[in-house]
Amino acid sequence: MGIRTGQQYIDALKLRKPEVWLNGKIVENIYDEPYFHQPIQEIAKLYDLQSDPNYQDELTHICEETGERVANSFLFAKSYEDIMKRSRAFEIVARQTFGLMGRTPDFLNTVVTSLAQNSWFLAKYNQDWAKNIENYYRHLRDNDLFLTHAIVNPQNDRSKTSHEQADQFTHLGVVEETAQGIIVRGAKMLATLAAVTDEVIIYSFPGFAPGDERYALAFAVPVDVAGLKIICREPLQDGTRSTFDHPLASRYEEMDALLIFEDVLVPWDKVFLYNNVEAANLLYPMTGIAEQPAHQSGVRGYVKLAFAVEVACKVADSIGVDQFLNVQRDLGELVQSVVVIRALLRTAEHEFTITPQGEARLNPEALETIRGMMPEMYPRAIEVMQTIGAGGLLMMPTEADFDNPELRPSIDSHYGGRAGIDAEERIKIFKLAWDLCGEAFGMRALQYERYYTGDPIRKRAIYYNKFKKQHKFELVESILSKENCKAVKQST
Repeated sequence: MGIRTGQQYIDALKLRKPEVWLNGKIVENIYDEPYFHQPIQEIAKLYDLQSDPNYQDELTHICEETGERVANSFLFAKSYEDIMKRSRAFEIVARQTFGLMGRTPDFLNTVVTSLAQNSWFLAKYNQDWAKNIENYYRHLRDNDLFLTHAIVNPQNDRSKTSHEQADQFTHLGVVEETAQGIIVRGAKMLATLAAVTDEVIIYSFPGFAPGDERYALAFAVPVDVAGLKIICREPLQDGTRSTFDHPLASRYEEMDALLIFEDVLVPWDKVFLYNNVEAANLLYPMTGIAEQPAHQSGVRGYVKLAFAVEVACKVADSIGVDQFLNVQRDLGELVQSVVVIRALLRTAEHEFTITPQGEARLNPEALETIRGMMPEMYPRAIEVMQTIGAGGLLMMPTEADFDNPELRPSIDSHYGGRAGIDAEERIKIFKLAWDLCGEAFGMRALQYERYYTGDPIRKRAIYYNKFKKQHKFELVESILSKENCKAVKQST
């Protein structure tokens, strides 16, 4: 089939009946649930973009294997040209949602593509695993499916490994093998947009210890597979908010969910890794599923940060406070942070290497630096926005107030900004800012960026320890080794 349209995505969504729990009740009809309706439309727009003549050649390519058009996120990166084709596609998609939807279809397309391109690694342990991921890649690509994933264990007792938990199936693990496949039980998080996706892929971060064999697994199943319970977090909006009052939360709220597998059958042909601690711990470094998805998330994060910085600048301009030196300093800092992330992306893309298997991988240090800096740069942009907006962020009338002819003259008189900015324009800017820096939607977006790749403190410590282990400190050693630096004994 190749690329599908937004309507085809919606039609498939209507056919599925996943067990989705929201506010203590099962959602009987995902498409008609007000909470999910607008996010579904936003995803559908992304699918339609692939058929738009203005974007099609930048978002898709003709698959050599099938002759059909497929998304560029399925492109095996083998050269700089391939890298930049994917980069451009990532940016086009991110700009449609202002970087605020972190789990658009291209993200996990990239993960599965990277696994399939590096199936040689899985073949070292089990030929069937390699064949399965290659076939699953084709299934995903040729049907243009939308995936979610869950790769983190629930926050139970973090002082213990999976097999040390009070219940051996608190974390997702294998119960038994059958002729049809493996039976899995337990939970994984954080499955973003799970309720409105087609399938879910499971894998895990490294860190397995001896005894964790039953938890070392990777597989994929449809979201409506029997026994899979999807428990949604508390909604951040109810699906009825106006786009005037909440221009972002009403459109781009991504529901996160805990996935509970209650003796779910995973067919053998959908198992990509099982019962092997070594393979699970090496999956990230050996298959590129750190670098390749980090490219997509880096581009998306860049767009999100650039958007937040633009909003902060517009807030300052709308009330004329960007004439003050301290405000200019803060906004200048934010603008430079966007330039830094963009420069790191270009560095990562230009300084690529080719693996022995022919895969083009971006500079991992530049990508990891983006991941290390975004948890500080994005919160800083939000903090500056809050500071500049100050009390004005708390004093905004509603769309209904603007529509009331009795109130409108008073609103026009007292809610305007600097010369040239009327009340409606200023309030629209401030509502946009409040969605980002004050509302629950914005706080979720903030927390998402802080912990996107895990604990930022631990990640930076890992980065330093790796640097210390691999770096030769040649500059320091060169000066210490010079003869004139030898200690001279003082004569007495």
